[in-house]
Amino acid sequence: MIGVGVIVLALAALVYLAYRGTSLLLLAPAMAVFAVLASEGGPVLASYTQVFMQATGGFIIQYFPIFLLGAVFGKLMEASGSAQVLADRIILRLGAARAVLAVILCCAVMTYGGVSLFVVAFAVYPIAAALFRRADLPKVLIPAAIALGAFTFTMTALPGTPAIQNAIPMPYFGTTPYAAPGLGLLTGAVMLLLGWQWLEWRVRTLKGGYGDHAVVIPAGDKLTTPPSLVLAALPLVLVIVLNMLFTFFIIPAMDTAYLAQPFYGATDIDALRGIWSIIAALTLSSIALVVLNLGRLRAILGETLDHGAADSLKPIFNTASLVGFGAVIASLSGFALIRDWVVTVGGDNPLISLAVGTSLLAGMTGSASGGMSIALSTLGETYMQMGQAAGIAPELLHRVTAVATGGLDALPHNGAVITLLTICGLTHREAYGDIAVVAVVIPILALILLITLGTVFGSF
Repeated sequence: MIGVGVIVLALAALVYLAYRGTSLLLLAPAMAVFAVLASEGGPVLASYTQVFMQATGGFIIQYFPIFLLGAVFGKLMEASGSAQVLADRIILRLGAARAVLAVILCCAVMTYGGVSLFVVAFAVYPIAAALFRRADLPKVLIPAAIALGAFTFTMTALPGTPAIQNAIPMPYFGTTPYAAPGLGLLTGAVMLLLGWQWLEWRVRTLKGGYGDHAVVIPAGDKLTTPPSLVLAALPLVLVIVLNMLFTFFIIPAMDTAYLAQPFYGATDIDALRGIWSIIAALTLSSIALVVLNLGRLRAILGETLDHGAADSLKPIFNTASLVGFGAVIASLSGFALIRDWVVTVGGDNPLISLAVGTSLLAGMTGSASGGMSIALSTLGETYMQMGQAAGIAPELLHRVTAVATGGLDALPHNGAVITLLTICGLTHREAYGDIAVVAVVIPILALILLITLGTVFGSF
């Protein structure tokens, strides 16, 4: 039990110090070393180089292309003015009376198209602030509206989303981004509708209107000739369509027997198809975006690509460091007790165990992708075997895993939450309560519904 206590203490310290702003690049290995020394007094250097760094490097090798291409695509959308055009048009169509829904849908369209949620927050906030002020709606609801559109159903539930949270389960379960599409759509609809209705209710109950807040528009050069709506939307449509084409038609038609060779990792196409599809879709869509906006991007293309590449580094190294930390924790004897407890939760239903374990780890690390990676790297094979024994489709395991990361990950220490509040100029005290409802409570309720429907009807 001492080992379990050390693991809990290391995780608690990780959460607290991350909340205080300590870099995960330093914090994750430091807490891993602490756990090794305090629980077993084992070989520290070997645990660092042979366990922590091996797991960290493995994650980077597998997922760096997705982080890189996603960040570059998002930066191109921002620099070309396409993100701004889409935001303006959606809000214009729905009007000030539907300001909350307009912000939610604007964020949802962009994140579902592959735009980084951080880019979405920066792009949408100035428009949302102006719209909320014009309609005299409470500014304190803007962060929750953005969080609902960017951090929830488009990140974990909707089939085909290029979010990393939808990509990580694929090699473990041999699935595609479109795993359990029917269940994903239903779960996503629950998150959207309940979250939207909560915010509309809050609009009616809060008093004081927008409040005494200045509307701050970030400084920067403005495009004199923004792209048309068709040109702005086309790259996003391409991401979705190309992802589907590569997943179901192009890659299955390819001769990939060579993957069985040791030189290529002795794997098969089922473990790689989803990742290959997203890589191909984001690459071709980014090229199309540049071609369609060459006149707007010509002078800043090199700078934009550099910034996009740079923007991908911190997220993947932070997440990979958490994976390394999880690998060290999983190597400790105390973790065996935790693992044995997690797999017994839910009795004969491994979906409950999978959801509880993934949710807890996502909450402890403050990262949906980090918590998911820890859970699957340590227990992915176990859950796959349990699912097969229970007759549960891998697609259902995939969707439950993805949705389970999108609840407790949005606790106050989450980096995206902190960034969003900073952009909006609000504090946790002012705005986090509504974020907690739409990004924590409601996704957990949707997860319960997903497990219930999946248990009764199976994957669809």
